[in-house]
Amino acid sequence: MFPVLVGFETNNKYEIKNSLGQRVYFAVEDNDCCTRNCCGPARPFTLKILDNLGREVVTMERPLRCSSCFFPCCLQEIEIQAPPGVPIGYVSQKWHPCLPKFTVQNERREDVLKIIGPCIVCSCCSDIDFEVKSLDEQSVVGKISKQWSGFVREAFTDADNFGIQFPLDLDVKMKTVMLGACFLIDFMFFEHTDNQNQRSGVW
Repeated sequence: MFPVLVGFETNNKYEIKNSLGQRVYFAVEDNDCCTRNCCGPARPFTLKILDNLGREVVTMERPLRCSSCFFPCCLQEIEIQAPPGVPIGYVSQKWHPCLPKFTVQNERREDVLKIIGPCIVCSCCSDIDFEVKSLDEQSVVGKISKQWSGFVREAFTDADNFGIQFPLDLDVKMKTVMLGACFLIDFMFFEHTDNQNQRSGVW
């Protein structure tokens, strides 16, 4: 409750669970106090994903980028490394005047999938879906959902639940990159600097 009471931004922490609700990974933001509290949701960060034995298995790096769609040359991006230090993919924001749009890329920067969100990233009593689409944007193959968790939790905390759906035959590296896309979407659209910062997710 410390962040709620004093409005002091702390490092985000996440539980990553499978479809049965079992925790398979734990993620923690590695950042300094000044960056967290001065840059807010637009802050650069390193996110470390640990297995249940505490071993770091994935590292995600988000550089400092512009958070306004009026600067299309410097939009948001996250790099996913697995094992740490070895890039396996990227998620890059694409310029659009109204829609949140992202491209999922492999380690060679080749486009693999698109992610397209709603025009208004806000909803009451229902989930907010970011559709995962084929490169031609004609087929929906999955989604990243910010799940509604009740009025009290939504209004007074920063504890959010996310769900990720993707094709079963998707390459395991791209599945990990999709997890990075979920974290980037969370920071860009659902991060609040004056609330609690414990989150959980289902992957």
